[in-house]
Amino acid sequence: MLVFVGLGLHDARDVSLRGLREVEAADRVFAELYTSAPFVSGEELRETLGRDVRVLTREQVEEERVPLEAAEDRRVVFLVGGEPMTATTHVELMVEAERRGIPTRIVHSSSIVTAAPSLLGLMGYKFGRDTTLPFPYRGKLARSPLDVVEENLERGLHTLVLLDIKREEDRYLTAGRAVELMLEADGPVQPDTLVAAVARAGSDDPRAAAGYASEMVGRDLGPPLHCLVVPGDLHFKEAEALVEVAGAPDEVVEE
Repeated sequence: MLVFVGLGLHDARDVSLRGLREVEAADRVFAELYTSAPFVSGEELRETLGRDVRVLTREQVEEERVPLEAAEDRRVVFLVGGEPMTATTHVELMVEAERRGIPTRIVHSSSIVTAAPSLLGLMGYKFGRDTTLPFPYRGKLARSPLDVVEENLERGLHTLVLLDIKREEDRYLTAGRAVELMLEADGPVQPDTLVAAVARAGSDDPRAAAGYASEMVGRDLGPPLHCLVVPGDLHFKEAEALVEVAGAPDEVVEE
């Protein structure tokens, strides 16, 4: 059996009681920390969960399929950041396991997809498709994330913009730099566009901030991880929340 257990948003303490029980019952425990859990270490997992945990590289997961091979004749737990099936590679592992006749199970966990709206006081059902803003490649910013924001704005929907992680290089795209890149691209985000940001969701010191893009460029939200939300049409309760919780300008309520 292959059991996917979500690690939540911040550290090993986010593992649910159900997930802990699965870890205790497993023959082998693996973890991948490259998709969305950059501040969890293998040592922390071992100390918190009380089990030997083998941390896998991207190649061991996506090419060698180590968790899948081990689950052929053993009960395997695969620890992954956030909600397990938000990463395509995990879905592929689940599908391949089912094809091989290996039973699978998912122990769900918290996700930035729901945490960011919660910290900002926004309604989850008013979000359109989310996107990821990568670091510029050879000096150029990918256009596709901007297209997603533009499409959602045209429909009056909010956009969750995840920000690039380069764990192996210890590089994390910050909210301020992301807004700056979007402004430089001269796309749907203009200086007077309302933008919200969330930092360190799930930690003991999360931060929520909102303001016009020209102001958010210089906003220091502290250490990563960061993400952005570009709001669409705001319900008056959402507008009030952005003002009171995230420090958005008062005129947002009147718009």
